[in-house]
Parts: sequence; structure tokens; C-alpha cells
Amino acid sequence: MISMASEAYEYLSESPQPNETEFLFTSMQHDLRATGKVAEIITPAFGGGCEHSNFQQALRGAMEQARQAGQVNPIVVGAIPFDLTQASCLYIPAQYQWVERSEPIHVSRETKDSPTLLNQRSIPDEQGFKKAVQHAIVNFQHSDIRKAVLSRICELEFSEPVDVQRLLASLRVQNPSGYQFRVPLSEGGELIGVSPELLLRKQGAQIESNPLAGSAKRQADPEQDRAIADRLMTSPKDQYEHHLVIDEIRRVLEPHCAELDIPDHPSLMSTSALWHLSTQIKGRLRNPELNALQLACQLHPTPAVCGYPTGQARKLINLVEPFERGLFTGIVGWCDSQGNGEWVVTIRCGIVQHKNIRLFAGAGIVEASQPDAEWNETQAKLGTMLNACGLGWINSLDTPA
Repeated sequence: MISMASEAYEYLSESPQPNETEFLFTSMQHDLRATGKVAEIITPAFGGGCEHSNFQQALRGAMEQARQAGQVNPIVVGAIPFDLTQASCLYIPAQYQWVERSEPIHVSRETKDSPTLLNQRSIPDEQGFKKAVQHAIVNFQHSDIRKAVLSRICELEFSEPVDVQRLLASLRVQNPSGYQFRVPLSEGGELIGVSPELLLRKQGAQIESNPLAGSAKRQADPEQDRAIADRLMTSPKDQYEHHLVIDEIRRVLEPHCAELDIPDHPSLMSTSALWHLSTQIKGRLRNPELNALQLACQLHPTPAVCGYPTGQARKLINLVEPFERGLFTGIVGWCDSQGNGEWVVTIRCGIVQHKNIRLFAGAGIVEASQPDAEWNETQAKLGTMLNACGLGWINSLDTPA
């Protein structure tokens, strides 16, 4: 159980300005809320699993700056991108507090409550995404790559500024047990989402991870929904994809752990939109001094968001994806000066900038994948954010409305 600080810390550095956007991270039954900024960390997290890396040195320097400003237990919050060589989006807040989660509120989904959708487009479009899937499958047959995760962007333009608070409320209603997040971005805009996937939680010597790989769209009819779930549990393709992820996480964590409990078979996890194959991993570290970000940087990116082997899969992604992922499929969360923290995979998310939202979705491709099915999986994964935008009725995002 993560220990939660019950008080808000006041520091001697920057104070929050009126209407300043706060950082939000939902963990279990609590929300972490933070405002202001003592120090910013933009150092790339490449090599961040090593105690002596530039990233860890920058982290320690920022923590010390916060201590000198009066903080007893500094905390770093924010996001790290998919590509660890790109700039981090982390900072030490001027004040923070853990507050008990409120009950989900009802959010009306009537069209009148949302601004008018002016334009929409998918990058790549449906044909382009399916060609990328075919490209990957052919590549598997002539290389050592066994899995690659391919993604797409959905861009939406509205007639009025997007109501971020309403989006967050809707996301909480859709997935009340998910890890909700809101991260103000230095270049403007906000990263928001509700991730179902825990990369790493650390409290003292105890660690947890809950990787997801293998998904299926839920159905309104209970019998059909159960059949879909049963089919996912027995799907050779999805089981294979899932075990690639578990084997890699085992490889990374085992050397650090005195005890490591990994179930032999995955279980089912559900959100309002999807069924997932899920494995709950727990362990006890040999060295409790390892901080949560060190371990998270060693795990990230897992085959759940990149592929396997990691280096070769990343090269394939760079070849076939026509955009930079940025923070999508990165990690988002927090870590305190005692090394405790939580980092989740940045999925079911979007970047909001005034009247525009950029949404993201991906699918794990293996040799048995079918392009049509993988496109449909990305459509289903976009459903969470589209519903939050009041656009659950959209079936295709190939061309402008």
C-alpha cells in the first residue's frame, strides 16, 4: 500500500498563480494534486535506470533544490516520452496533497453539452494503417522481430475551447478504477487520459506491475460480451502477444528481486470499452534503495507498447509510423525522494490545446495479425476518449467531417 501524505506542503519557491493548471494523478482511492513549480527536469530519461546517469543526477539535483526551498519529502511528477532520448516533461511541484477520491459524477452525453465538431482526421488513414500492418507482418517473416506495436493519431477540431474538467469527469465515469492523469505541458496544452495499465508501483522494497497485452472490444449484449472475453482468453495470437510482454518484464525485474511472483497464465481485466489480458506481478527488491523511476526506466518501453525485441521493433516503428509519438505510450506518474512512486503507461489519452484534441491509439502486431482486426482494435481503443468528447457515434475517422 502506498503511504499517502495527508498535508499540502508549502515551499519557498514559485507559488501557484490564479487559475494555474494543476497536475493530477489518480492512485487507488486517492488523487495526487500538485501546483506550482520548484524545478523542471527536461533531461532525457535515456539510461535513467542507472544511478549515475545524467537523468538520475538531474533528478537528485532537482530534489535537493526542493529541499533547500523547504520541502521535507520532495516529489517529482509528470511524464516521460515513448522515446527516452527525447526531453522529459517532469517537475518538482511547489505544493501537493493526496486527497480522497470523490464519487464519480454523472456526465450528460447529450450533443448540446459538447461543442460542435468541425474537422476530424486520422494519421495515417485506414488504408495507410492497414498497409503499415502488412509491412510489419512481411518484416516478421524476414527478421528476428516477433512483435511491433503500431499506432495512429486522431485529430479533432471543435467550434469552442474544450472543457477539460468535463473530459476528466467523463473519463472517471467510464473507468473509475483506472489511473487518471492531467499533466500541464510547457509548450501549452495538457496531456489527459485514464490508463488501465500499471507499469510499476514501488513502496519500500515492495513492487507491483500490471502489464496488459491482448485486447477485445466489449459488447452491449451480456452473452456476446462473455463470449468475446472467453475467446480472448483462448486466443493463441493474443496469448502469444501477452507472453512476449511478461517474459521481457521478468527478464528486467528478476535480477533486482529477492522474490518475484508472476502467475503462469493471464486473467481478464475489463474497462467500459475493452477486455484485456492482464497479469498481476508482485515482487520484493533486494535493494530497496532503487527508486521507482530507475526501475520504470529499465522496464520502459515494454513489448506492450513497442514490440520485441525492443531495439529492432523501435526501428520498424520509426520506419512505418508517419509521426512522432511524443508522450503517447510513454509513462506518467510520480516519485518521491524516498524512492516510492507509481508510473503508468500513457494510453487512453489525448493532448488538449484550446479547440483541438489529438488522440492516440495503438495495436500490437504479430505474424498472425489481420490488418482489418488491428484497425478495429485502434477504433475500439479510441472509444474511451471519443466518448469523453461526446463523440461515441463516430465510426470512421478517415476524412474530414
